[in-house]
Amino acid sequence: MTCQEAERLVTPYIQGDLEDDKLEEFLEHIENCENCQEELEIYFTVDYGIRQLDSDADNYNIKGEMEERLEESRQHIQRRRMFQIAKYAVDTLVAMSLTVMTVMQLRMWGVFW
Repeated sequence: MTCQEAERLVTPYIQGDLEDDKLEEFLEHIENCENCQEELEIYFTVDYGIRQLDSDADNYNIKGEMEERLEESRQHIQRRRMFQIAKYAVDTLVAMSLTVMTVMQLRMWGVFW
């Protein structure tokens, strides 16, 4: 992902509108690009500040909130990966089970051996 692509995704990220694939690419880029981290921090600060003014809340730890949001996004991606691995494992086991059952059934019918 280029910096220009990442910068276009800053606002959708803040609004929670990124799909998982784009979110993963975005997070990977943000972790490795200082300029894009700064861009995210600026936009997040403005968005969070406006929301805080509207809600009359007393929590002004904007940097901490952004880090927490990034960590939640990383955990979401990690859970998605684990789910995909588990799904692949279950699909593989089902396919192997069906193959074994088919071979056993064919043996019972006398097709094999």
